[in-house]
Order: sequence, then C-alpha cells, then structure tokens
Amino acid sequence: MILKIDRLPVELPVPENPSPNDAAAVQELLGGKFGEMSTLMNYTFQSFNFRGRTRLRPFYDLICSIGGEEYGHIELVTYTINMLLTGTTKRGTRPETTPLENATDARNTKHFIASGQTALPFDSMGQPWTGNEVFSSGNLKLDLLHNFFLECGARANKMRVYEMVSDPTAREMVGYLLVRGGVHIVAYARALERLTGVEVSKLVPVPDRSNKACPETQKYESQGVHRRLYTFSEEDYRKAGLVFNGPHPEDGQPLEVVFGAPAGSPAPDLEEEPQLNAPGADNIDPQMFKDIAKKMGVSV
Repeated sequence: MILKIDRLPVELPVPENPSPNDAAAVQELLGGKFGEMSTLMNYTFQSFNFRGRTRLRPFYDLICSIGGEEYGHIELVTYTINMLLTGTTKRGTRPETTPLENATDARNTKHFIASGQTALPFDSMGQPWTGNEVFSSGNLKLDLLHNFFLECGARANKMRVYEMVSDPTAREMVGYLLVRGGVHIVAYARALERLTGVEVSKLVPVPDRSNKACPETQKYESQGVHRRLYTFSEEDYRKAGLVFNGPHPEDGQPLEVVFGAPAGSPAPDLEEEPQLNAPGADNIDPQMFKDIAKKMGVSV
C-alpha cells in the first residue's frame, strides 16, 4: 500500500516566465520513455511480481524503496509543468474574447484542450505514456540491469531538458531529480555488484558530466542528499541497507539508508483559470464546509 502525504519532496520557486513550450519540454520527464511514469511503474510491477523475496529480501526492499520515491517524483514534475502553464492565457469568463488564442502557438495544445492548463501523462511530443514501457522479466539480474540503464537514460534526459529551459522552477526540479536519480543509479549498481561481483559502480556517472555542472544540484549534494536512500516506510524495507552501503563511487562519502521519507514542502495551491472553467464549481460557498465542520465538532 502507499501512504499518501500532501507534500512535495522540495519547494519549487514561482516561475519567472511561465511558458507553455517549457512545460511541453518538461513533459518528457513525466511521460517519456525515461520519464517518472516509467520509473514508477517499472519498479512497482517488479516489486509486485518479485518471486523468492524471502531468500532475496534485500533486493526486494531496495526496489520497493526506490519505487516508493518515484511517486513523489511524478508529483514534482507534474507541479512544475502546472506552474509553467499557470497564467499563460487570458483569464476571464467571456469566451467570445478568445482567451485561449495564444494557445494555438504552443507546442502542445492538449494542455489547453484536454486539461485545465495542466500536465497529462504524455511525453514532450504529446504521445501518451503506455504500459509498453514496463519491463518486468522476472529475472533479478536482468531487471536490475534494465533499471540501471533506465536511470542512466533518465539522467541524460534531465540534463538535456535543463539545457532547454532556463526558468528557475524547472531548473530547481531538474537539479533535485538529478541528485535523487543519481542515488538510484548507485543503488542499482550496488545491487548488481552484490548479485554478480561485477564492479558496475566504475561506470558512474553516466552520462559522464558531473551533477555539479548544474548549480541547483550543489546545495542538495552539500546536504548529503546524493548518498541517502529513503525507504518511504517507517517499518518495512529495512534490509535495503544490506545492498545500499559502502562509499559513494564519486566522492567516497558513506552511503546511508533512512527509514521513512524526507520532510518535503507544502504543494503549491494552483491558481484558478476561469477561462477554462477550471475548477468551476462557482456556486460552492466555503462557509458551507465551516458550518458542516462545526456540526461535526471538527476543525478545518
């Protein structure tokens, strides 16, 4: 089961220049082949389908821990897209004024037609994410090798999106995910080493460029975020540390497992976009909920 927490892994700054085209580029990190939808669903199904987990429990716990984190990464990328789209069309309630006119110049008009000017589970070209991106062979060595490759491909795409968009909202998100994705690369490298004896960590980093090339990563690495694996459970997955341990392959600092989740930051309250009738429900009076709460004897 998943315990849902209404927070993002990190705080996102307000965009300086909201841009539908920047949002379209960031969509690749959500619904692309190497996006967060793929990492979440690959590790989720591998954990559900894991055979022999009693004998191989440390590997199972590692995959489950990383899968738990990916849910929050989907949220972080989605909120980034939503913030980059907020305020990019003319607000109002008069459709005859053509309030969405400039949306025809956007790379992806689905953001304005198929949603409330918000993210959807597709890539940067508007192609939907599908279950064809899930690899769950049942063979532990093969699945771990695939996961290492998947995380390296995700890292390459994040670096390229970083070079495409300059807004601080997108770059903060990418910087954080470069650091956390680096943890997952090291984790799967360690898992393969424990399983096979092959020194996969010698390949790191893939691609070759260091995270330090992106300034937004540096504060997270100085806090040790690059060497910390979260289990996203206070009680379970406690054997992940039998795989994730030893020195970090890039700076030699000790790897550590944290039982639970990062503190995170409140998710932003997205502004209403009345020209899209999003969210609508204009007849709802907030006082109604206060009255109901008072009758129930609860605080809101």
